Amino acid sequence: MRICIVTDAWRPQINGVVRVVEAVRRALEADGHTVAVIEPGAFRTVPMPTYPEIRLAVRPRRKVRRMLAAFRPDAVHIATEGPLGLAARSACLAWGWPFTTAYHTRFPEYMHTRFRTPLSLTYAWMRRIHRPATRVLVPAASTRAELDRRGLRRLRVWSHGVDTAVFRPVDPGAAPFADLPRPIFLFLGRIAIEKNLPAFLDLDLPGSKVVAGVGPALDGLRRRYPDVFFTQPPDDEAIARCYSAADVLVFPSLTDTFGLVMLEALACGLPVAAFPVAGPRDVLADDNPDNPVGVLDDDLRRAALAALDLDRNACRAHALRHGWPAVAAQFLEALAPIPETAHTLNETASVMADRELAFDLHLDLDFEPDPLRAAGPGSRR
Repeated sequence: MRICIVTDAWRPQINGVVRVVEAVRRALEADGHTVAVIEPGAFRTVPMPTYPEIRLAVRPRRKVRRMLAAFRPDAVHIATEGPLGLAARSACLAWGWPFTTAYHTRFPEYMHTRFRTPLSLTYAWMRRIHRPATRVLVPAASTRAELDRRGLRRLRVWSHGVDTAVFRPVDPGAAPFADLPRPIFLFLGRIAIEKNLPAFLDLDLPGSKVVAGVGPALDGLRRRYPDVFFTQPPDDEAIARCYSAADVLVFPSLTDTFGLVMLEALACGLPVAAFPVAGPRDVLADDNPDNPVGVLDDDLRRAALAALDLDRNACRAHALRHGWPAVAAQFLEALAPIPETAHTLNETASVMADRELAFDLHLDLDFEPDPLRAAGPGSRR
């Protein structure tokens, strides 16, 4: 099957959306599918206001249509609601192609936190964006229930996973903070206002606090909390070393739809402390009450201290039940195939005829293309 995933989030960002798309793509390709990715690196971009680490594509509509038409997908999945996602949505609607979307981020809550934008306004926009989708994939049952209350329809739970070959217990002495006083309480993730980091950093805890990651709130937090150790792990191996060297992952966010870092931490044998909200509840939903791997408590300090006593082997065992092949199979089942009748016969643009376009789509030029079939109307060369 030829699958095109459209995402406004991509490397060098390291966030949940990027990790999910990359992992699912690898699993699908390992199963014999051809996966193209349309992402900001193929476009002229500008920094997102208040969040310069995120680059937004500028006027991408024409090229997105060209890329979709040349690739001739069997299914299109739109992972984000940014400029690329909206351009792909427009093309699919114009050509009569069914498509699926995903709800990875509590965008209305983030907009409200950053700019005090009324939730009613942004949820109305979200309903409009996702309404034409055949299915809207959400990471957890709690997210589905909340979005259903907000008026979104055709919701399907699509759970997330963790690569337990990458995220595994490794030598804790290799982390840059391994020699700090114990216990070490770690936050790892995007350093932004919506992550609610002061709820962790203001706690009176023994030992040391470590914050690992980048984001728009980093400089302000460095100044405000000079006793906290800040680090920026450059890749997944360095992230695994951070998890392995810490004693507890503290996850203070109140708005994450899932919180993939919790699964990564557990895979490295690191117990979790968090508030009892959606996200942490979903990650720990099948936790064994006789041998827990995380502590959820409205008192985050009490949760962090209690998590020190949890079994690291049990944490690893919990994560091993959440592999990516099963997640990719769920994704494949949820896709909306594009019928042959939705393609026209007046164009035969081929991605194989344009090496630059193939590079932009993250395609291996050695793959065997399907027999040429019609591309969507209105594509440009």
